Amino acid sequence: MLPEGKFAGPLPPVHLWNPANCGDIGMEIRADGSWWHEGTRITRERLVKLFSRILRKDEDGVTYLVTPYEKVIVHIEDAPFLAVRVDRSGTPGPGQSLTFRTNLDYHTTAGPDAPIRVETDGVTGEPAPYVLVRGRLEAKITRAAFYDMVELAVPAPDGTPRLGVWSQGVFFPLGADS
Repeated sequence: MLPEGKFAGPLPPVHLWNPANCGDIGMEIRADGSWWHEGTRITRERLVKLFSRILRKDEDGVTYLVTPYEKVIVHIEDAPFLAVRVDRSGTPGPGQSLTFRTNLDYHTTAGPDAPIRVETDGVTGEPAPYVLVRGRLEAKITRAAFYDMVELAVPAPDGTPRLGVWSQGVFFPLGADS
């Protein structure tokens, strides 16, 4: 860790750790991005950032905090991260890149390995956009960042009545057909 509380270096190889010890200690991440333990909010940002580095979502959809010796369940209300900002780089269109910053200072660039997906509520029609951060862990794109993406939207290249955004040569639709 750097003196300012910033974490340096690569993330721990949680995908390689498969400890037998597993439990539920009442850890949850709420839809607003806050972390809770046994009903008490974790307010120490450095601790939350430390925990976020050892977070893993398995194929069965369960999310864990993982160390080489144990793993504990983390209940996720919506997504473990919030994408709070999006920045475009490159020439607008298929050659551009959209990079998202999360509430815990992770950066992910949308593309073939980090797709954007948008769920649409069947009743209200409200979009719920997400971007993959790492592994199976996604960030819900905040309303402000989604509006910034909408400003970059262009018609779908296949002629369908959809709008979407390009990033690293991939077109991501931003909702249901118009």
